[in-house]
Amino acid sequence: MTLLPLLAATLVHLAGPTPDAMNGGWAVDLSADPAQPYVKAMNLTLEADGTVSGDFYDSAIEAGRWKAQNGRVCVSFRTTDGVGPYHTAACLAGDRVEGQTWAEQRAFVFVWNAARVAPTP
Repeated sequence: MTLLPLLAATLVHLAGPTPDAMNGGWAVDLSADPAQPYVKAMNLTLEADGTVSGDFYDSAIEAGRWKAQNGRVCVSFRTTDGVGPYHTAACLAGDRVEGQTWAEQRAFVFVWNAARVAPTP
């Protein structure tokens, strides 16, 4: 009988956050220099079928997908600046999102964090 509480606690721990926890508006900190803040909006909608829609850095999300696994909720998607694609991957980490964006045509990877934006009334 002592294994049952342990199993229940393990299952609760593995469940982690739901996709709904990542839905909504986020302020993405893209600052390369803390003295010069640079923040852009990201809006996410995680659908029941595993797709992600919304926008990031003033560009519509294309081919977005999400997955909840190993106690985490993560998204991957593509956006564009009109010149080439930007590939983004991000995971919910507590009340923040931690992510990275790769711009192949610009030869850079950018690591960023995002904070929840309060909904407008």
